[in-house]
Amino acid sequence: MNIGNASERSGLPTKTIRYYEDIGLLKPDRADNGYRDYSMSDVHKLRFLQRSRGLGFSVEECRQLLALYEDKDRASADVKLMAQSKLREIDRKIIELRELQHTLNHLVAHCHGDQRPDCPILENMSGKG
Repeated sequence: MNIGNASERSGLPTKTIRYYEDIGLLKPDRADNGYRDYSMSDVHKLRFLQRSRGLGFSVEECRQLLALYEDKDRASADVKLMAQSKLREIDRKIIELRELQHTLNHLVAHCHGDQRPDCPILENMSGKG
């Protein structure tokens, strides 16, 4: 199938599919005319990559996950370690976002938001507040 059909079936834009090919995550066959010829296996890999990226895994982590997926002798412990590591990273980011939310809520609550020039939000951003 052509890249348009692979895009439609995988739910990924053609630009993303070309990028995944450029970085070696996917290697579709080539038809006699030189055009890419995607198989259902390629579409399955694209869906796998889309779901992996949707779970927050980086491109390099997706490369590792795809290699583990394709390795029928893999240990599920290897996959679990990667998922646990990603979960710890997400938990850390949630804490950071909550701290940012708290700080910004505080700054917004203390800004008069009127015609006066003094602004605790800008003062904080400049390092003076």
